[in-house]
Formats: sequence, structure tokens, C-alpha cells
Amino acid sequence: MHQSSMDKMLAFKNKFLDCKKNEPLMIMDLGSLDVNGSYREYFDIFPWTYRGMDVTHGKNVDIVLKNPYYWRNIKSNTADVLISGQAFEHIEFYWITMTEIARVLRPGGLCCIIAPSGGHEHRYPLDCWRFYPDGFAALARFVRLEVMEVFTQWESDDRYTELSNMWRDTVLVCRKARFTRFGAWRYRIWLGLRRGLTLDL
Repeated sequence: MHQSSMDKMLAFKNKFLDCKKNEPLMIMDLGSLDVNGSYREYFDIFPWTYRGMDVTHGKNVDIVLKNPYYWRNIKSNTADVLISGQAFEHIEFYWITMTEIARVLRPGGLCCIIAPSGGHEHRYPLDCWRFYPDGFAALARFVRLEVMEVFTQWESDDRYTELSNMWRDTVLVCRKARFTRFGAWRYRIWLGLRRGLTLDL
């Protein structure tokens, strides 16, 4: 985990969650395996509950996802906040994973995703994608999440080494809408249909 990504996630926390510091938030971290650092220190603070999720056991993993495209062990509408950093470039069918993010977020819940727009190939075990603001905004719209903020670090920042700067991370912050009971039911069915064709991947 490079320092510029850590700082971007901290900036998200300060901007969007400081007003909720006294609320008992459930915060889930997708791709949480500690590889040279993690976001836990920013979010594992009372009265918040932090849960790291990944597809393998390891340091900073509380929930092991047997299928990155269908999280059977996580109920719908359970996360107040879902964060993910330096993971989406490694997910082959990331748009399907996004349907699960939308499913587990509570109405009004926030999502923050950070992924590179540049940098060298770094398989872990795959390296599939790079992301720009338009692509991340489209991804949010794909699952009907409201874009709150989206940007890319296009330029080098003197605070960081080249190793940290080279990734030119893109950041997406989006929010799940609040639905009527009938609207929530329709949304859940719609997400299931979007995901359904890929369950055998």
C-alpha cells in the first residue's frame, strides 16, 4: 500500500466521515489483505466497527470471500461504508463486484474506491485494469449509485516518492440512494439480475 493511497483514503475519511465520528458505523474494506500496509488504522476506532474482506486468509482479513462476485456470507444493507484501495485492478470482472458493493451498502451508505490509472504491471495474481474518472463514474451509474466525487491524481506530488506517484490513483466516492420499501425490493431484484449471469465465473 503506497503512501499516496493511504493519504487519499484518509482525506475521504476526514471529508465524508468526520461528521459521523460518534455514530456506530459498520465499515467494510474490500481487498483488505495487508500488503505493505492497510487502512485499518483510520477506521478501526470506537464506536465504528471495521471488517476487512478478501478472497484469501491473511493479516487484516476478517471475512474471507469464497466468490468475489457473490458474497453469500454478507447480508444485504449491512455496511454503512465500504472502502477499497488498490484492489479493483486485480479483479477480472470488477463491474460484477460492484453489484455486490451496492447490495451490501445500507441506504445512504458511502463507498470509496481507489485504483491506479497508471503504473507498471503488478500481478497479484492478476493485473487487469487501469481506471479514469469517466470510467469510475460510469461504474457507479451501472449500479445506480450517486457520484459524490471522482478524480485522478494526474500530476506528481512532491510529498511522495516516484514509487508512490507512478500509480496516478483515481478515487471514486459514491452513495446509495434511500428507497421506499417497494423501490428497495425492485432495486434488489435488479441487482440480482445484473449479477446473475456471472455466478458460475
